[in-house]
Amino acid sequence: MKKSVTLIACLLALAAAHAQVKEGTVFYEQKTNLHRTITDEQMRAMIPEFRTSRYMLLFSDSISMYKLVPEDEAPDPFAGGGGGPRIVMRAGPAGGGDLFKNYTLAKSIQSSEVAGKNYLIVDSIRQQPWKIGTETKTILGYTCHKATRKIMMGGGVVTRMIMSGGAGNTDTTVQRNPQQGKEVDAVAWYADDLISPAGPENYGQLPGVILQLDIDNSRIVYNATEVKKSFDKKELKEPQKGKVVTQKEFMKIMSDMMGSPGGPGGMIRFNAN
Repeated sequence: MKKSVTLIACLLALAAAHAQVKEGTVFYEQKTNLHRTITDEQMRAMIPEFRTSRYMLLFSDSISMYKLVPEDEAPDPFAGGGGGPRIVMRAGPAGGGDLFKNYTLAKSIQSSEVAGKNYLIVDSIRQQPWKIGTETKTILGYTCHKATRKIMMGGGVVTRMIMSGGAGNTDTTVQRNPQQGKEVDAVAWYADDLISPAGPENYGQLPGVILQLDIDNSRIVYNATEVKKSFDKKELKEPQKGKVVTQKEFMKIMSDMMGSPGGPGGMIRFNAN
């Protein structure tokens, strides 16, 4: 009897170890509600309510790389038909280039290209005060656990609008989100069978990879669409190209370029036909 119990325990432990994934690739769809950050009705009418982007996360137990999935032939959701102004919204540094993390060294490196110059924004990986709950649900076949925390969003983001064409260019800087930063909820669902503290963007530091993330009651939502148990080793390398700067130095560069003391923000470009 004891031998049977021991054998069953060994088989269960083996099955559990086999189910755990220590490296792989997760594909995400990020959906952002743009109208939640724009209060001007005229501007709202000129852009779609939602913007969808696709990202991929390559991870191991000690390093990860988060990057945009190129969509060369995807239609521009901001392109309007016929005449009139056309709007293109450009994300700030948070939507920049590849984000590399080394969890052993507690170091992150964000690559970004600004005005033809490459930068490597080096920062430390800080602990995130998640509260792990008891709720679970299945995502892509993985049992996921719920975790919540508070984060700060907003804080006087400045937007520059440029109207070009016709008699010339009109450059106007406006406040897109003039209120002070506010505390909002972040709800994550992580799979502890995916052995890595990684997640989309800068979110993570949980006992498994985040497969779903909801920021500020669906203002920004990340949903994993596919999980692969492998990754391209050529892609999972620390970026080397660019001038090394701190996060504060990079924000100063962006602020100076936009001509605003409010810090970096998005840019909306109007192209008048």
